Amino acid sequence: MGIRQQTIDDYGAFVEKFKPKKTTDDCYTHPAVYEAIKDWACREYGIDPSKVVRPFYPGGDYERFDYSDGKVVVDNPPFSILSKICAFYRDNHIPFFLFAPNLTIFSSASRNGAHMLVTDCAIEYANGAIVNTSFVTSFGDDLIRTAPDLTKLVNDTVKRVRRESRKHLPKYAYPPELLTVTRLNKVGKAGVDFRVKASDVAFTPRLASQKAMKKAIFGGGYLMSEAKAAELKAAELKAAELKAAELKAAELKAAEDVKAAEDVTIWPLNDKEKQIIEKLG
Repeated sequence: MGIRQQTIDDYGAFVEKFKPKKTTDDCYTHPAVYEAIKDWACREYGIDPSKVVRPFYPGGDYERFDYSDGKVVVDNPPFSILSKICAFYRDNHIPFFLFAPNLTIFSSASRNGAHMLVTDCAIEYANGAIVNTSFVTSFGDDLIRTAPDLTKLVNDTVKRVRRESRKHLPKYAYPPELLTVTRLNKVGKAGVDFRVKASDVAFTPRLASQKAMKKAIFGGGYLMSEAKAAELKAAELKAAELKAAELKAAELKAAEDVKAAEDVTIWPLNDKEKQIIEKLG
């Protein structure tokens, strides 16, 4: 390695050192999803929307944030320190409605004065992560509750956002005499062998019918003889049959796995736990 290249590499490493590192806490909520959740919280608990603040942002410090004038926190905090955040808000009498991890919500919030809404909302965040999410809040009288309307609202909003953001690519149908990489991918993936000789095909970047629309075959294609086109069609049918058989085998295995899972270990209550239960309510 030359001195110049070594210098470039060292400088690159130096610059990289100062770039903010993203962690699993860097889950930024889509605006439409956040607004749906905020609106629900405001309606449910009588929160003034003009008082809502979001102290959790890159480089922000929630402990030094200005919460004066009756501000209410509705935000998606770092899940890794959720317990600490809830305790801070409890001790400083700051009202909040926060996103929380679904499966560990009890251990994250139960000892910090937070009330828990178990919703299991499948939120898809801006970084592509799909996280089953519940919520913790300082509002309400119930320690633990479900909120079916919130669950449905969030899941419906996530589906709508995903549908609207999905890029709609044009779909084309080509004649059977045109060989494309896409067709070969499907055949090969299913385990079907297919081969062509140079004398059977002729390369073309586009069909004449595409020229007027200024379109082309992505990656190009090959015109095939009718006999070779018939062979490919037969290979595609075989590939479809193999795929169907593979799916059926997968379904049978899934059924066997479910049956195996029925062998459940039951954890009983001990005498002390039974005594605690008798004193509750």
